[in-house]
Amino acid sequence: MAHFTSDGLDLAYDEFGPADGRKAIVLVHGFSANRYENWKRMGWYDAIAAKGLRGFALDNRGHGESAKPHDPAKYDRESMARDVFALMDHAGVERAHLLGFSMGAHIALTAALVDPGRIDHLVVAGVGARMFEPPRAEGAMAEAMETANPDDITDPMLKSFRHFADEQKEDRLALAACSRGARIPLTRDSLMAIRRPTAVVAGARDQLAGPPQGLADAIPGAKAVTLPGCDHFSCIGHPMFKATVFDFFDGWLE
Repeated sequence: MAHFTSDGLDLAYDEFGPADGRKAIVLVHGFSANRYENWKRMGWYDAIAAKGLRGFALDNRGHGESAKPHDPAKYDRESMARDVFALMDHAGVERAHLLGFSMGAHIALTAALVDPGRIDHLVVAGVGARMFEPPRAEGAMAEAMETANPDDITDPMLKSFRHFADEQKEDRLALAACSRGARIPLTRDSLMAIRRPTAVVAGARDQLAGPPQGLADAIPGAKAVTLPGCDHFSCIGHPMFKATVFDFFDGWLE
């Protein structure tokens, strides 16, 4: 495990694959997960190394082995996007592919709006048309993380995130603060500014994301890929997800 500093916070990351890889890729995990659970355990480190890419995966602030402030002001999505660039600076990487899942996809999209020149190809997964719908209940995720007894959570989706966070031994109050962090609005109009080659990937049964085409339509030239039979969580380790990402990087995704 290695560390770098961003915005005064100590953040953990892994580097894998050949140090002289022809291109680099940064992986950004989802809410309540971490770099190990979202990427390494699902075979992404080995797959990326086998492709000859220099890989990086960070624990987002509030997650894994990174700093876990309890102040929502520390979790605005632009700052979390700049953590990606701080990691690249630390590693001496000027430009990289960027792959984000779920919350990590929101961070990756924000990064593409903040500093697009440093991103080669952009892949956002576990997101789709529902990005443009109003949130199910403002503050509900934070409240689920703050609740003393998870059995008191009635929403099945919120309960599943809470149980997952508890299984990972994550800091619930840090996750609640992260959930309340300010965000750059990701609207159809704002996403039109993205000019990087982009792929949007979601499972056919992903109730959180909705159809990927609905999001891809808002990003000029973006490709949409639906993974058959997958829900929000099962797509992460699916071989078709990896094949889609590498085909996209290699120019084979049409």
